[in-house]
Amino acid sequence: MTTPDHAPYNLRSRIVGIDERVPLLDGSLATYVNLDNAASTPALTDVLDAVDRFMPYYSSVHRGTGFKSRLSTLAYDQAHEIIAAFVGANPETNAVIFGKNTTEAINKLSFRLPARPGAVVITTQLEHHSNDLPWRARFPVEHVRALPDGRLDEAHFDELLAQHAGNIALVTVTGASNVSGFLQPIHRLARKAHAAGALILVDAAQLAPHRRVDMKADDDPEHLDFVTLSAHKMYAPFGTGALIGPKSVFMQGAPEYPGGGTVDVVTLDEVHWAGMPDRDEAGSPNVVGAVAMAAAARALMDVGMDRIAAHEQDLLAYATERLLAVPGVTIYGERDFAPGRKSRRDPVQPCRSLALPAGRDSGLRGRHRRAQRLLLCSSLCGASAEPGRGDRVNMARATSGRRQIQHAGDGAHELRLLQQPRGRGPPGGHAGARRPRRLHRQLPARPPDRRVPAGRLRGTGRQLFRTVGS
Repeated sequence: MTTPDHAPYNLRSRIVGIDERVPLLDGSLATYVNLDNAASTPALTDVLDAVDRFMPYYSSVHRGTGFKSRLSTLAYDQAHEIIAAFVGANPETNAVIFGKNTTEAINKLSFRLPARPGAVVITTQLEHHSNDLPWRARFPVEHVRALPDGRLDEAHFDELLAQHAGNIALVTVTGASNVSGFLQPIHRLARKAHAAGALILVDAAQLAPHRRVDMKADDDPEHLDFVTLSAHKMYAPFGTGALIGPKSVFMQGAPEYPGGGTVDVVTLDEVHWAGMPDRDEAGSPNVVGAVAMAAAARALMDVGMDRIAAHEQDLLAYATERLLAVPGVTIYGERDFAPGRKSRRDPVQPCRSLALPAGRDSGLRGRHRRAQRLLLCSSLCGASAEPGRGDRVNMARATSGRRQIQHAGDGAHELRLLQQPRGRGPPGGHAGARRPRRLHRQLPARPPDRRVPAGRLRGTGRQLFRTVGS
């Protein structure tokens, strides 16, 4: 395949640290390749520039009358508006609530969601723990099964909706699986949920950097009632996330975190809560994080999510071609990603994940606890697979290109030579125990001091690795 990266809107040049060289165990330096974008993406230069421009004016929000305070308040309020536009939410009827991340956003909704006693929450086996455990603590939970290939069992989804119709507090689904990369048919699921009298939440943390998120009009049968986002997955750091949903829901009752900023008037006998979003953004907010998240959202909108999706489809096709040529590498799920070809599993299409045992000097997620449940619940990996032993390659429009994918494929081939087969354990041990891996025969000796030599670091980075008090 020879199709080049899409240069006119190439985001790669706008990634902070994209060609940074990092030390290896043998002391040499190599360009770092980030293949774990599903965990956290690096920052865009757009984000860094926005923060740099804002910081000289940083001040308290909604609390001061000075110029800097009023400017900070304006920037914070505009960040809410930009995130609403990013997900297609009507700002008149929906609130954007900033918090630390998607995990906190989902936990907030679990406390603030009004529901009759005994009402159930329907979620799926494809979810991140953050979209499962908060609901277990407060509601009876039903889990929609996963199919053997990792997709949602929509027939089982329909069965659960019919079984609990009229008594469903919420349907909550991921927009894109962080294990298999499958995209959920979120608007079709929304239509079915509404027909059963339920609201729907879409955990869009994995979806938002890769596909357009459209909540649609409030009266649309396919409207998404709630959406959650994490800035650290969409090219913005500083620990910010967002929960977007109907103001009418959050105006009911007191916030789970009362305190500064959540009230209009307080007397010894009464409390008058503030409007939205203030009532659910307790304390001094993370203004810098909100500015960063809004800058990232605006950059993604400027590039165009359709362009990003087209480029990632090309990367998937190329990565699949390269990895299938490596002996011993298994790709779970769909394998045919030819450009311009519609997925056989329409409308559920892979987003950006492949599973393979690979890794060299790349950022790669492996054996991750958040993937174990899906691998155990379905036969995604096949009868002979070992849940938790695969690594996932997470490509992103901004950070991934053909050179990075070729690097991953080469690393997969090399690591395969280092892995020992499973066999019988030692006498008295359990069957199937792994033999010790003799990596020392293939890898260079580890330096006695495992810290990175200070001489190889530049600028302020040296300060981060110095021992406290030295």
